[in-house]
Amino acid sequence: MIFAQAKKKIELKPVCNDPQVPAECLVYIRSSAGIELDILNLWRCKISLFVPPHRFKLLLLVTGIVACADFHPGTARAQSVTSSGTGGDTATGLQPSLMSQAPLEQARKQTDVLPQPETIFVDPFGLISRLREHGISLVLDNVNEMSGMINSPTPGLGLSKGASNTGQYSMENVIDWGRLAGVTGLSTHAVVVGRYGIPVSPMFGDMLLTPSQEIYGSGGNVFVHLVYAYADETLFKDRLDIAAGRMSFLSDFSANPFYCNFMNNSFCGNPKAAGDNTAHASYPDANWALRFRIRPSATTIFQFGVYFTETRSIYTNTQMRTGFKFNGANIDGEAMPVEFTWAPRWGREHTLPGHYKFGFAYDTADHRDNYYDGNGNAFALTGLPAREVHGAWAAWALLDQMVYHHPEGAADAGISLLGVAYFNKPQTQTRSAQYSFGIFDRGFWKSRPSDAIGVDFAYSQISDDLTRSERLFAQQNLPIPNGAFFPQTSTYNLEAIYQIHVMRGITFSPDFQYYIHPGGQKQLKNQALIGFKSHIALF
Repeated sequence: MIFAQAKKKIELKPVCNDPQVPAECLVYIRSSAGIELDILNLWRCKISLFVPPHRFKLLLLVTGIVACADFHPGTARAQSVTSSGTGGDTATGLQPSLMSQAPLEQARKQTDVLPQPETIFVDPFGLISRLREHGISLVLDNVNEMSGMINSPTPGLGLSKGASNTGQYSMENVIDWGRLAGVTGLSTHAVVVGRYGIPVSPMFGDMLLTPSQEIYGSGGNVFVHLVYAYADETLFKDRLDIAAGRMSFLSDFSANPFYCNFMNNSFCGNPKAAGDNTAHASYPDANWALRFRIRPSATTIFQFGVYFTETRSIYTNTQMRTGFKFNGANIDGEAMPVEFTWAPRWGREHTLPGHYKFGFAYDTADHRDNYYDGNGNAFALTGLPAREVHGAWAAWALLDQMVYHHPEGAADAGISLLGVAYFNKPQTQTRSAQYSFGIFDRGFWKSRPSDAIGVDFAYSQISDDLTRSERLFAQQNLPIPNGAFFPQTSTYNLEAIYQIHVMRGITFSPDFQYYIHPGGQKQLKNQALIGFKSHIALF
């Protein structure tokens, strides 16, 4: 239904083109201070607004939206892979991680490879439907994250209390070449972004070990930055999937889009420990890569690949500022991940989906030792460069499991448990381990079935070799090379959110975070943050 609230009665004339749902187009008028249009349950209905001239300006925006967009029910969800894969809100760039854990039946049901998230404008001027008829999808959205410090930072270090805003606008393009040119199973995927802002966490000494806002940096400070561009071929009734092109390692491996309901970079979009190794290209940057995904049974997925690393140039403005650097001059090794996913559905009616991921990666790039120089002595004492170590490894286990499904709720309505264990080679990486545990509940409030509440907790253990080096620098009153104020040991992060589904295509999530030992430095004061994360999907 449509409810128009106004001080005086306003005539609204419903015109329904679908005879099957005439009752859904009834219009009701209520009295209220001001005018508000709340779309609750409308299915392909065109609405004409007839208002007195003095009301026109107040309803101009609403009139434009209703006239230019083909609205579907407000309860509509994204396609099946997103509703059961993320536990809610979806954004551009999540398609690789969504498909990395889609079991066979779900992949087969998704006959249309084009992403179709919930958006404000479903089909402006009929443009989206015409493009989709030819196999072309365009998605445009914005994610914004703001966070501010509640208490003051540690005194005497030049730190100051403050707040900061970060965000990105992005556009995703997917082309189904089977529909466009008759090439069965072939699709291409590309995402471009523009980023702005910095996290607030460096203001109290975290120094980006666990950034308070996951969207920051690597965007090159340019209007358009290419994230990835690759081709994907599906064979043997979705049992084999082959992708090649410019691809982000961490969008395919050790990834779970569920975690991006949260804002802290410890959780979204991978465990932060996964990004310590620059051989593992992370969104919004990519490497040349080839990836194979096999679905041997209804609930199992096995994938592996090779990613050609650029460990010394990735994330830098000199080489990767725009992302449109396609030559291989800086390739310095290969990263070779493997990952197994089990995606069962528990319960009598199979309403409790889960994903259990186990993976390992080895790369052949050279990495700097955390403690020794080329002669086998502590470089913090000799002043010589750290020695080069050939190769590094990582291992991980990720899970999300719905343990209770809200009766009569949508597929993603329920209580889910989240867990992470991630391990790095301590000789070369900042973190030797990260563990996290969380709980997430969507649909607990029947009158607001798309709202959600969640809490996540993370513990990060700094490499012992790195801690030893930093202590030697501190003993000599020398600055610690990575910008830390004190030797780093371990840190804890807590985040709590309430995700509000404002309207079709818009979510707003008030956010609370608490840091214990910011940046792994026990000498720094703990810090509490309050802020929000918003997602606006235009079309």
